[in-house]
Amino acid sequence: MDFDRFSSPFFSAVCFILVFSRAEAYDYLDPTGNITLKWDVISWTPDGYVAVVTMTNFQMYRHIMSPGWTVGWTWAKKEVIWSMVGAQATEQGDCSKFRMNIPHCCMKNPTVVDMLPGVPYNQQIANCCKGGVVSSWGQDPSAAVSSFQLSVGRSGTTNKTVRLPKNFTLLGPGLGYSCSQAKIVPSTVFLTSDGRRKTQAMMTWNVTCTYSQMLASKNPTCCVSMSSFYNSTITPCRTCACGCQNNSTCVPSDSMIQSVVGLNTPTKDNTPLVQCTKHNCPIRVHWHVKLNYKEYWRVKISITNFNYRLNYTQWTLVAQHPNLNNITQVFSFAYKPLLPYKSANDSGMFYGVKFFNDILMEAGPDGNIQTELILQKDKNTFTLNKGWAFPRKVYFNGDECMMPLPDDYPYLPNSAPKNVIGLSFVISAFFLLELIAFW
Repeated sequence: MDFDRFSSPFFSAVCFILVFSRAEAYDYLDPTGNITLKWDVISWTPDGYVAVVTMTNFQMYRHIMSPGWTVGWTWAKKEVIWSMVGAQATEQGDCSKFRMNIPHCCMKNPTVVDMLPGVPYNQQIANCCKGGVVSSWGQDPSAAVSSFQLSVGRSGTTNKTVRLPKNFTLLGPGLGYSCSQAKIVPSTVFLTSDGRRKTQAMMTWNVTCTYSQMLASKNPTCCVSMSSFYNSTITPCRTCACGCQNNSTCVPSDSMIQSVVGLNTPTKDNTPLVQCTKHNCPIRVHWHVKLNYKEYWRVKISITNFNYRLNYTQWTLVAQHPNLNNITQVFSFAYKPLLPYKSANDSGMFYGVKFFNDILMEAGPDGNIQTELILQKDKNTFTLNKGWAFPRKVYFNGDECMMPLPDDYPYLPNSAPKNVIGLSFVISAFFLLELIAFW
């Protein structure tokens, strides 16, 4: 076989893109993380069915924040949505063919959003009406679920005649998710409120949506800076870490923010309006090695928001460091270890304490939060050399942050201060004289 034809630059580039894209879609710190859409047909109607759609976020540290999720699909035939509870279609479409009962939506490709809190009770079902906000599974599993009900017409009325919707899409709230085709699974079993009777869905199908940072944004959305007690140099975020500065899309200073059009008006995809900086990132995470005790060491983490347009609600911060397997205390943040594999315990998730600091405010005087960690040393591995005290990876709201180059990490000085060297010389000379006198 002629292998030379596979050595062309074009073929190598294609292979690199395919491998890289798959690697970006797979998160090794959360290998089973996904959002599952489950359709349960709970009853048949004369021309279709009634289904409850349940969205469950199984991602450990990636949530859906305001303005919330948007779900879309394509009908297999000429189905319509007669009515919805707990959500609504954004467009009704052309329903002119109907004279008496007008459907809720006649679109071939309906787009559905969650209802806002406070809607009348007759328009609600369980786990609905949160404005599309869905917590991550690691933060609060009870809030990681969203549901709505719809009545579908002009469809099949049995398990054999129903045609599954296709081409599912999910915005959460922006791009990044790709969804599988619907797949029929064993029917869901429900337990009555008294726990004495089980009922079963007529039919159930699942759709699995996974996240890729590459699809969400061409640039990172956060960066990491570093400092330490043993080096006066501060390692800043890399220049253009989140794309190079564009003065037409950033704000030069706090004093000019009031003149900006669109301030405090979040967009549907949460497009940031950032302060002009060299790194051009909406979020900066700073890791400072603060103190070194005999048995422990201390780290300070600060998160700064440079986005004037957005408060980050239910934020999450994930760090990977080998000493997180022996974390002793975390101040002011909640902490949960991430254990995707039994053989590794080097990753953890930080998030805000409810009603205290679970909201990272917009850029400005209040746009920062911080915590400190105390970690117990492992004498076999602990060192301040070669940047060991700094994290391997950092994620904010599920997106990986741009790290500084390894050569730019704060380094441990190779030699001690002159007064320490002088003292060591005197002590050594003293013991040498004592030894000579002894002999």
